[in-house]
Amino acid sequence: MKTTLTAAVLAALAGTAHAHVTLEQHEIAAGATGKITYRVPHGCKDAATTALHMKIPEGFAHVKPMPKAGWDLATERTGDAVSEVVWSNGSLPDDFYDEFSLRGTVGGDVAPGPMFFGVEQDCGAAKAMWTDTSADDEIETASPRLIVVAAGAGDGGHDHMAMGADTAPAVTGDAPVYRVGALTVTAPYARATLPGAPVGGGYLSVTNEGASDDRLLSLTSDVADRVQVHSMTMDGSVMKMRPVTGGLTIPAGGTVDLTPAGYHLMFMDLKSALTPGETVEVTLTFETAGMLKVPMVVGAVNARSYPAEK
Repeated sequence: MKTTLTAAVLAALAGTAHAHVTLEQHEIAAGATGKITYRVPHGCKDAATTALHMKIPEGFAHVKPMPKAGWDLATERTGDAVSEVVWSNGSLPDDFYDEFSLRGTVGGDVAPGPMFFGVEQDCGAAKAMWTDTSADDEIETASPRLIVVAAGAGDGGHDHMAMGADTAPAVTGDAPVYRVGALTVTAPYARATLPGAPVGGGYLSVTNEGASDDRLLSLTSDVADRVQVHSMTMDGSVMKMRPVTGGLTIPAGGTVDLTPAGYHLMFMDLKSALTPGETVEVTLTFETAGMLKVPMVVGAVNARSYPAEK
């Protein structure tokens, strides 16, 4: 029964359409300057995209949009700040994909958390609004967003996106421990996937040795389009798996275990199969501790612990 239910959940995820306008980048440090790229995967109900209105959030300044051949480019201002960038009078057919870019700087006093870059997509007479700011990717009109992390949480500095600190692991026994701030991440591993599988699972433990709660805000990896934290619960005989919204709390003095039977990581829209014996890198972004790059050993398809034992 458990195998059947798991297969049903994965099949449902594979059939979910993720056609939002999204950002290529995922995180940026307060005070950092970086390039932001909007990814436009489709038009509006089969109609070609003819204009894009990119809403610039407060706290994102010195905006310089990139001209694009075949499109008119204009900006709108509120006071001295650019509040909207508009690419118009172009044509992006519904069955084509394209990207639109700009540069800007996050204010040094911007608080950690999501920063929303809403988009209005025009397709002739039709429109699509990507402006919902609930930070729930399952909502049809979810706004593109970046996660702002505290200055110095990544490699910080000027004129680059925050990439996070490569923290060397301290090894206890056979299980590596990775540290950032008051947090330790222990024994990260992933399960192998079959060729063509759209999703994969990852697991680890996070311990908070600090006096205040922290939150796991987001994750990224080069092996997948998106990485999410999911919860798994049983409702009678039905297993339900849902993405966790608003971040996963790591309580002060406590440990949160991400396991196959509870909270866990999901690699969404895998770019290639996860192969036993290889290592994939995942960047975790915490609200207070900042960013941490963690290598995950890939074990068997039914691995239950590090280092990928059954």
